[in-house]
Amino acid sequence: MINQYNPILKKIMTNKNKHNVKIKDAKADHGLKENEKTDSDEDVIQNNSSDGISAEAEITKLKDTLLRKAAEFENYKRRTESEISNYIKYASENLISELLPVYDDLGRSIDSINRGETKDFETLKKGVILIYEKFKGVMEREGLKEINSLGKEFDVDLNSAMMQIPKDDVKPNTVLEVIEKGYKLKDKVIRHEKVLVSSEPN
Repeated sequence: MINQYNPILKKIMTNKNKHNVKIKDAKADHGLKENEKTDSDEDVIQNNSSDGISAEAEITKLKDTLLRKAAEFENYKRRTESEISNYIKYASENLISELLPVYDDLGRSIDSINRGETKDFETLKKGVILIYEKFKGVMEREGLKEINSLGKEFDVDLNSAMMQIPKDDVKPNTVLEVIEKGYKLKDKVIRHEKVLVSSEPN
């Protein structure tokens, strides 16, 4: 804040010095002593007083501006923190909304079974498959991708080897079997695929 007022203070002091020099020169021309007051002295006092009032007004204005900007920043900070908090709190809202129809279908299927309305196995099977496909569609729209490494070379970034099995008819480090599926969310692996891997025969 002090640095902001320096130009104003410098201006006041410069004007004051200029007036003092003029007065000294005028007194010297008229043979007056330096400490003797003249009408010019009174003018200088009035001018300096006027400059001082202007500087005070400018300082007050700058202080008001600073306080207003500080208040605006605090309001912006609180608003941003609130928005971030709500975003984190309701981050799963879209996914939950997408899953609600699947949740409803499962509930209706269970109710139907409990009431004895679904006795035929094939009908039940078709219902479960439809629900699974709907659920799978939701997950894929959210960016979920299944890792399928069967028959491919073992990749430490995608796979987790549960066991190595010696094989003479398969290239070493080949995925022989998937024990548990792995998944990627967009480009990030969120669960490694648990696999059995071939090794050289003993």
